[in-house]
Amino acid sequence: MARSGLEVQKATIKALFLREIKTRFGKFRLGYMWAALEPMAHMLILLTVLGYVMHRTMPDMSFPVFLINGIIPFFVFSNISNRSIGAIEANQGLFNYRPVKPIDTIIARAILEAFIYAVVYILLMVIVGLVGEDFQVTQLITLILVWILLVLFSCGVGLVFMVIGKTYPETEKFLPIIIKPLYFVSCVMFSLNSIPKEYWPYLQWNPLVHAIELCRASVIPGYSSDGVSLSYLAICTLVVLFVGLALYRNREEAMLTS
Repeated sequence: MARSGLEVQKATIKALFLREIKTRFGKFRLGYMWAALEPMAHMLILLTVLGYVMHRTMPDMSFPVFLINGIIPFFVFSNISNRSIGAIEANQGLFNYRPVKPIDTIIARAILEAFIYAVVYILLMVIVGLVGEDFQVTQLITLILVWILLVLFSCGVGLVFMVIGKTYPETEKFLPIIIKPLYFVSCVMFSLNSIPKEYWPYLQWNPLVHAIELCRASVIPGYSSDGVSLSYLAICTLVVLFVGLALYRNREEAMLTS
């Protein structure tokens, strides 16, 4: 009995997903623990350097909880987007099999990154909760929706980066550099409400600001999410996905033959 196209794609993505896991973590002695070490080390450094200062400037909220809900969403976006650039080269030999398409590699990588950082996020939140930091998940549905939209938005950006990187190989080193400055303008280290309102328009164009601030408002009681919108994040996600899919559809054959 012939399988449908959707069943074939699901099987392909599952195989690529398992291959990604083995490729990324199979050679390390600590295995999957390496996935948690990067954000945890990043947080530990920032907490050590800025913890005392931020505790004085944010007396009404937990700085570790504030930081987790800034760093982890940004890492989700950054890793999915950056890892999409080399997705074709990393799986070049597999494209000899007709069912395997470049978009499947991005989906598999996005699922893996989302799963890794969801586990890391839950783990870190449990740890800070056990050590006495105050937080409360008051908007679970909003938190889940933000994560879903963030992953989809990252996939859209990843598709755009993959097409551009494959069409113009010299841009593969340049594209990741574009993401670096976003770390400083995405409210990772500060709250939107700590910025004077006349400067908000310079930050509100960035969908990551909306994702991060909505995550914080979902777990920090009384946290103000003025100036951000789930609807704006959803619209940006749809637009970026449409652009990414349109570019991919137009260049799919050329990418496989070049």
